Amino acid sequence: MSPKKVRRKKQIAFQNPAAPSKQGSELPGEFACAGRAADFVLSQTELRPQIALVLGSGLGAFAEEFTDATKIPYAEIPYFPRSTAIGHAGQLVIGKVGAVSVAGMQGRVHLYEGYSAKQVVFPVRVFARMGVKAVILTNAAGGIKGEFSQGKLVVISDHINLQGVNPLTGPNDERFGLRFHDMTGAYDRAFRELAVDEANRLGIGMYEGVYVGLGGPSYETPAEIRYLRTIGGDLVGMSTVPEVIAARHSGMRVLGISCVTNAAAGILDQPLNHLEVLETAERVKGQFISLLKAVIPRIAEAIA
Repeated sequence: MSPKKVRRKKQIAFQNPAAPSKQGSELPGEFACAGRAADFVLSQTELRPQIALVLGSGLGAFAEEFTDATKIPYAEIPYFPRSTAIGHAGQLVIGKVGAVSVAGMQGRVHLYEGYSAKQVVFPVRVFARMGVKAVILTNAAGGIKGEFSQGKLVVISDHINLQGVNPLTGPNDERFGLRFHDMTGAYDRAFRELAVDEANRLGIGMYEGVYVGLGGPSYETPAEIRYLRTIGGDLVGMSTVPEVIAARHSGMRVLGISCVTNAAAGILDQPLNHLEVLETAERVKGQFISLLKAVIPRIAEAIA
């Protein structure tokens, strides 16, 4: 069945659920806002996804592979933040990968766009209210480790948060999760193992590595990359970390996959630019799609 567009005459502009409205009255809390957004999304489709994907820079093409698809622009989802970065289409696609119902974000929002950490993770909160049990977070990243050359796919084994913020700062709503939640196994070991297993079966060279999250939007300096390597970083990027924190806070299991779209600053004697990121993502699109198609049914089995 061909994808279909879902339109709604009245668009709801995104507002920070935690901030007071212009009229001085309080907006509903984050839990209620996420619930309203989830109800709207589920009203547009008969599917009930158990797995959600966040598709990073240049990687959104995977959502075009969904069957029985319903596409919902972020601007039409109550309280949902809107993507402004190049390579982020800004729509949620509900559909199927094989027999598995999934929700796929074609693009995310970032701290560097001016959003707060709570706004960045609001889509993850919506997934939690939709009943999603597992989240696959993907991103374009710079390779710090020598083996992580341009075009490599890397399973994230852990992260280092240098973004200076945490989406859980402030009052905790225990309907989402406990304030002090464990991050020891933030990136699910079983999911990582099955991703590497499927990559090997497909003949895709797959690595594991530690992702360092920075605020951006400027790329790192060579001195900063030397520092990140010293503290144990293998990859560097400007996303993912807040979403993982929020997903684990809500009890969702996480698989993180980075596409190494460029060597980090100082690794090669050449400047960095975002067009290179998008071009590399396009080049590895086939491998990326094949891997996700193989991994999703196995994650569905694991969470059943």
